[in-house]
Amino acid sequence: MVPRRKKQVPDPPNKCPLTECLGVIGGAWTPNIIWYLSKNPRRFSELKGDITGISAKMLTERLKRLEADNVVSRTVMPTSPPTVEYCLTELGQQLKPAIEAIASVGHQIKQIRGEKMD
Repeated sequence: MVPRRKKQVPDPPNKCPLTECLGVIGGAWTPNIIWYLSKNPRRFSELKGDITGISAKMLTERLKRLEADNVVSRTVMPTSPPTVEYCLTELGQQLKPAIEAIASVGHQIKQIRGEKMD
């Protein structure tokens, strides 16, 4: 007879806060967008240049999602031609320490692996 496996940690509820937060910042490119917007507001073209490898379509999708999640705000500037500026909301600002901590651990992992630091 095979002994039953004991559950050591209960499964999180479907809508636990950790799952909600990771659902917002866990997407591809999302931490990068938050990182660059944490320094100062950026225009779309600036973000596209900052984040190597991201397509315009993907950047647009991620920015729309972050705006819907109230992490990023989008402001149309009254210029000719009109330009759009993105910045972090108050909620987005609260994600900065988490993103900075993730980046710090990433640097440590790179050191352990002997990879070149950025």
